[in-house]
Amino acid sequence: MTLAYQSGFGNEFASEALPGALPVGRNSPQRCAYGLYAEQLSGTAFTAPRHSNRRSWLYRIRPGAMHGPFELLPETAFHNRFDELPADPNQLRWSPLPAAKPGTDFLDGLFAMCGNAGVGVHRYAANADMAGRFFSNSDAEMLIVPQAGRLRLRTEMGVLEVEPQEIAVIPRGIRFAVDLPDGSAAGYVAENFGALLRLPDLGPIGSNGLANPRDFLAPVAAYEDVEGDFRLLNKFRGRLWQAAIGHSPLDAVAWHGNYTPYKYDLRRFNTIGSISYDHPDPSIFLVLYSPSDTPGTSNLDFVIFPPRWLVAQDTFRPPWFHRNIASEFMGLIHGVYDAKADGFVPGGASLHNSMTGHGPDAATFDKASHADLSKPDVITGTMAFMFESRSVFTATAQALQCPSRQRDYQACWQGLRKHFNPDNA
Repeated sequence: MTLAYQSGFGNEFASEALPGALPVGRNSPQRCAYGLYAEQLSGTAFTAPRHSNRRSWLYRIRPGAMHGPFELLPETAFHNRFDELPADPNQLRWSPLPAAKPGTDFLDGLFAMCGNAGVGVHRYAANADMAGRFFSNSDAEMLIVPQAGRLRLRTEMGVLEVEPQEIAVIPRGIRFAVDLPDGSAAGYVAENFGALLRLPDLGPIGSNGLANPRDFLAPVAAYEDVEGDFRLLNKFRGRLWQAAIGHSPLDAVAWHGNYTPYKYDLRRFNTIGSISYDHPDPSIFLVLYSPSDTPGTSNLDFVIFPPRWLVAQDTFRPPWFHRNIASEFMGLIHGVYDAKADGFVPGGASLHNSMTGHGPDAATFDKASHADLSKPDVITGTMAFMFESRSVFTATAQALQCPSRQRDYQACWQGLRKHFNPDNA
């Protein structure tokens, strides 16, 4: 299946699967072409400033209101119960999730790890398509980070296919289903309850660099005209609800606007770094962020650590030891992370909350402290990422109790030796 995309971040797109399905010069004609219904989907307030206003018009076979009543489902592993236990100041780390039970689709495979009022963090492991089930999230836009296996995201606006080292963003309220072209998949999801994700300003970097707008891809219109005994699931105020629906809700024949799902290839990130001395702050690796009401702090930062050259002189080249005001949830998509020699593996995760000390393990510190700095370090075959928030992440009870939690994580720093010698500067 060859997919087509439209290029650009936050653009005004227009796409139609049938010629003439989009009205010209108006949004809501008295009668739409092909007997379609016009429906507006608003992602921001109507009166939001033009530069930040997000909305799309869809021309669909049936309006989104056509489904049965929603009924509350029993509690699942995908939830927002981030107040079950006190927030934890300890360094936390997990191995990959175990393989999913047969017949587990993307939605059933979501496992809540931690969160706060602005962000929910989850992992997923799945081995089945969402056959006859469709989902929308009324609480948040969803940033999906595949780690193993491709995802085919069938959405109201069209189809996105993402593989490991790519990401996808599904805006709040958009209905979609997930197929697994490779038969199984695993990865990470951030729910953004705050302001919509956006590209960071570049400041002194200039007009180019980091994630370039042209590399973000939106789908083209592709509709499903299918009837059957289906289920529409909705996440609303942290709980899952389900309604019967007699047709596929992915039936938009045409659409236009700037509120749309999109994908991005992390391998196209233009990495910036020091070519003199010292290791810069991780803000140089920022892909997308959700701003808060306080300048300089984010509800959510999405940061990556891609392949790059390290050439700084008289410098400890890996990430230094640090305690941050922000809280960090980290995952590894591919390869080895340069600050951890052992225990942090693809599909795993770590959580370091506000002011919790962390940094390179003992083996990495010893190696980097004695490295030959006359040669560059070329870091290849890796892709790590971080969900960072100004608010503390509270781990869920299931995350703290699950077998994949590495309860000996703190041991990675116990090998750090005392080198202090007051007689030798």
